[in-house]
Amino acid sequence: MAATTMTRLGLLACLALGGCSGLFTYTDDDTILFDGINFRHKAKAVDSKDRKNFVVTVRPVSASMTAAREAGKYEATVYCINYFGKSDVKWSIGPDSEVVPVENDTLTLTGRCNP
Repeated sequence: MAATTMTRLGLLACLALGGCSGLFTYTDDDTILFDGINFRHKAKAVDSKDRKNFVVTVRPVSASMTAAREAGKYEATVYCINYFGKSDVKWSIGPDSEVVPVENDTLTLTGRCNP
């Protein structure tokens, strides 16, 4: 199987075992929708020498804060699986945080992969 397919299967298994709320779906072109919304989301390392610490951005958060948080959680999980083979994330500012930073319609989450 292709690496992308393996990543998706692993992620789906992790989310299913973790009690995923079923907020996301795939479209015919493999776009992932969260509560029916296509968010632009990406994760990147804070420091290229230590990829464990990362930042996730999600936009447009104005479409749905709840779905944007789920998109961020998904992106962090994919990031950690791709770089470390595990989905364990320790959040500094995570999707379940009471207050999350939003600027210019962009949600920002920070965390660390725990391989």
